[in-house]
Amino acid sequence: MTTDIIDIFYSGPDGWPLCAALVDPNHRLSTSHVVIMMHGGGPDHQSLIPLARRLCDRRAVVLPDIRGYGRSPCSENAKHTWTSYSADVMSLLDHLKVDSAIVGGAGLGATITLRTALAHKERVRAAILISVEDIEDDEAKAAETAFMREFATRVREEGLHAAWAPILPNLAPVIREMVYDAIPRSTSASIAAAAAIGEDRAFRSVGELADINMPALVIPGMDERHPIALAKQLAHLLPHGKLAAAEMSDAIVTTEDFARCFAPAIREFLNELSALPTASA
Repeated sequence: MTTDIIDIFYSGPDGWPLCAALVDPNHRLSTSHVVIMMHGGGPDHQSLIPLARRLCDRRAVVLPDIRGYGRSPCSENAKHTWTSYSADVMSLLDHLKVDSAIVGGAGLGATITLRTALAHKERVRAAILISVEDIEDDEAKAAETAFMREFATRVREEGLHAAWAPILPNLAPVIREMVYDAIPRSTSASIAAAAAIGEDRAFRSVGELADINMPALVIPGMDERHPIALAKQLAHLLPHGKLAAAEMSDAIVTTEDFARCFAPAIREFLNELSALPTASA
């Protein structure tokens, strides 16, 4: 199936220029047909194009470049907060002129989805959470903040390839591939600034997420930064949470593998949403 990819240029609530890609053969932008999918920290929207191609036959799939990544560069540290990231999602929905959407993402994108689902319940019809990031205690959060500061320093002093070199071997194979592929499209100053998100805290406990009452699909990660146990706990905690059978593994190496592994579970979830009385297929 051949699909069109259309660039979308819009602004965050602070006026910051942002970019997304619309993957949709029919360009339907009604509320029940929009899926927003956000990439992880390091890659850009292109990492999710194969997945979007497998989902866009019935729904428009919009892939933002999160502020700081890809075609949405942002080199100001103070503009990288969880509040600004979730507000950018609202700006995208406003730009698309849709009241609500199915929102999802991987890693960083999953955290933004959770923050958005809490802050803007009325505009998130459902959540898709792939490889959810760990929710740290105080000690682990301090370690993460130091790690991100060191990463930003390496980016500024040595460049992106050198900064990622000690990190990539510890990532899941497909995440490693996504990050490496995105480096040539990344801006060093912007990636260094995006590391300032380590200074902010998304959540203090898993219990904060219990108020997310829309349907949610949880796809487990595979490492200590994206723990399987957290995914299982979250699926149990959320009132309408569902744990997918598919999960991250060493067998998933390319973005095509990623799409092939996770698209069936996501399609099933989307079909279940369509069957709900309030949904329109």
